[in-house]
Amino acid sequence: MAEPLGQIMDALDVETFFVCASEAEGRTYMLALLKQWGLKDVDIVFVQHEGPGARVRGRAYVYRPADKYQWLLGGEGRS
Repeated sequence: MAEPLGQIMDALDVETFFVCASEAEGRTYMLALLKQWGLKDVDIVFVQHEGPGARVRGRAYVYRPADKYQWLLGGEGRS
């Protein structure tokens, strides 16, 4: 079986609700979480603070356009 991360076409999205004081704090939590999981190319695509915290959707890019896609090359790896 191929490595699951290598089979992702472009990016991995993660969404959760952080208990926090502001959108900025929620954004910081999400970026730290994704980097803690070993994902390097990360960004925030949505954040909304409401009530006790913020709903945040983070995106970890596995491949960017023009990368060598592992799923296309049959396991030769990425650039």
